[in-house]
Amino acid sequence: MKSTVLKYGIYGLLTGVVIFTLHLILGVDKLESSTNEILGYVSIFLSLSFVYFGIKHYRDRVNNGIISIGKALAIGVLISILVGVGVAVADFVYTKFINPSFFDNYEQMLRDQGRADEIIKMTSTTAALFMLVLVTVIGFIMSLISGLILQRKN
Repeated sequence: MKSTVLKYGIYGLLTGVVIFTLHLILGVDKLESSTNEILGYVSIFLSLSFVYFGIKHYRDRVNNGIISIGKALAIGVLISILVGVGVAVADFVYTKFINPSFFDNYEQMLRDQGRADEIIKMTSTTAALFMLVLVTVIGFIMSLISGLILQRKN
């Protein structure tokens, strides 16, 4: 199980770092905030697709075609945590070093749109932690769905 989690978790982590960073660098200042939000979720879901493939690999190649929902959840959540770390690191590096004025610009955009009541003071660290939790929760849901689809008993 460990090698499957590491293999597919690292694939997802690298995918998350690359796609999320490209999305942030290429799109933040050029696209609408709603479009950026959608692209952010797309990058998360693409990175988390490795949850399904990791569970399937473990079932078919390691465990002789058998997997329980519990084992599928364990594999999927561990892969999700690694993906979450990748996305969180990308978010932290972007908001801390590449675009340190990101949160100030975002607050100004909300004020300009008359949405000042939605402003929450964020730092690079809290945003990264939020992304880690968000990706892990979405990954748990994807793990549950993948586990239900892929489970096979003796």
